[in-house]
Amino acid sequence: MLIRSMLRPLLLQTKSKSQDVANIVRYSSSGCLDLTGVYPPICTPFNKDQSIAWHKLDHNMKRWNIEDLAGYLVEGSNGEYCYLSKDERIELVGAVKSHASSDKLVLAGSGCESTLHTIEMTNLMAQAGADAAVVITPCYFKNKMSSAALEKHFLAVADASTIPVILYSVPANTGIDLAVDVVIQLAKHPNIVGIKDSGGDITKLGSLVHGTKDQDFQVLAGSASFLLPALVVGAVGGICALANVLPAQVCELQKLFSESRLEEARLLQHALIAPNSAVTKQLGVPGLKLSLDWFGLYGGPCRSPLLPLTDHEENQLNKAFETFRK
Repeated sequence: MLIRSMLRPLLLQTKSKSQDVANIVRYSSSGCLDLTGVYPPICTPFNKDQSIAWHKLDHNMKRWNIEDLAGYLVEGSNGEYCYLSKDERIELVGAVKSHASSDKLVLAGSGCESTLHTIEMTNLMAQAGADAAVVITPCYFKNKMSSAALEKHFLAVADASTIPVILYSVPANTGIDLAVDVVIQLAKHPNIVGIKDSGGDITKLGSLVHGTKDQDFQVLAGSASFLLPALVVGAVGGICALANVLPAQVCELQKLFSESRLEEARLLQHALIAPNSAVTKQLGVPGLKLSLDWFGLYGGPCRSPLLPLTDHEENQLNKAFETFRK
């Protein structure tokens, strides 16, 4: 069993270089940004006219800030970042930073298709207040995204970034699964501090932890469906869509594991699988946003061309959450 100290690195207080006010940023004893914990990849709230609903973001953040979340991922896949303009992407990071409580990290999804634009976006998001950048694999020309191309891309971004870089592998969306050997090589870069892996391959996650054990590198599960097994093989936490809706329960799962209450953790993990699957691979962002509405947060509409759920899909979503809506 992993010792509890692996999940509870030292908390130090520092001043963010990109902010004028004091902010608590977490570092491990080795000086690496500590990513331990649960992060929701927050939804971008839209009005009916598809403009950003900034007041609704404030409403959601007030609810999330009181939970035991480690921080937030702004503009992950669930943030519909691919539908946002450059200016909206930067402004959104700044807004989340201004609303986030001081004990929470703000991770920003800065990935673009070109290396040049990814570097530009990463540093603009750093100026807006991001504590770290989560960089997705470029995928439009996926047949040419060889290991060599991806390694060159991420190294260039890490070299130029003013904040730590977290790799992001989400093969369901990109068609690219960032290979273990590439990640192990990239982990040697001092500014690449971790990976969010959404593939669900526990063998791969264990291999990543083992292969990077001599580096200041952390593995985050990309889904609540496999958070517990990921923790067992050495992940430090997760960036989980379900934590938007059920933050207390997802955080409790990690807490149970860290306290070696494995039977309780197992039962909770089982209970989270159905709702998590519903708001990810089954019904996606429209399902996640509707579930937010059900639980007293604001989900609202998606940007076109994403459609709202059909009546059949809504019933499917309701059934997945029935344990938590009683």
